[in-house]
Amino acid sequence: MRVITLAGSPRFPSRSSALLEYAREKLSALDIEVCHWHLHNFAPEDLLYARFDSPALLALIEQLQQADGVIIATPVYKASFSGALKTLLDLLPERALDKKVVLPLATGGTVAHMLAVDYALKPVLNALKAQEILHGVFADDSQIADYQHKPVFSNNLQQRLDSSLETFWQALHRRDFIVTSPFKAQGVAHV
Repeated sequence: MRVITLAGSPRFPSRSSALLEYAREKLSALDIEVCHWHLHNFAPEDLLYARFDSPALLALIEQLQQADGVIIATPVYKASFSGALKTLLDLLPERALDKKVVLPLATGGTVAHMLAVDYALKPVLNALKAQEILHGVFADDSQIADYQHKPVFSNNLQQRLDSSLETFWQALHRRDFIVTSPFKAQGVAHV
């Protein structure tokens, strides 16, 4: 099983990348292959000038085709997800997230930005045809301490992350069943 993590913050390290690092450690411990991508993997001019033939973009698209799930983490700026992340997502093919389970993670300065994932990011993920977009995790700045070294999460945040990762793991296995189900091969509809 393969999962792509995508850090949507233009800064590194960042609070949102700390959430991804935690997710990678947890999933790797479950023998899930995790491929990590960060905005820094892409030349800024490739993103800004919409270079669809960018080698990094083509490599990401190829890995996405082989992935079972995707975890996307972003900071919230001005009540929306990272503009740099949006620029990257705009370059992906229309069905880039087809048959993928997606877990969104977001961080922001205040809980007032909590709904940015639902109102800004999830519609873009839907447009990319994600099979299932899970209820994400939002963390405000006070819930993540010392993200530049070994991040420390509040108990509440850690519990929510663990619960979301458990749900993600279960969804990956549900997805695996749907893909390999003998009913699908015979053309029988799932109920």
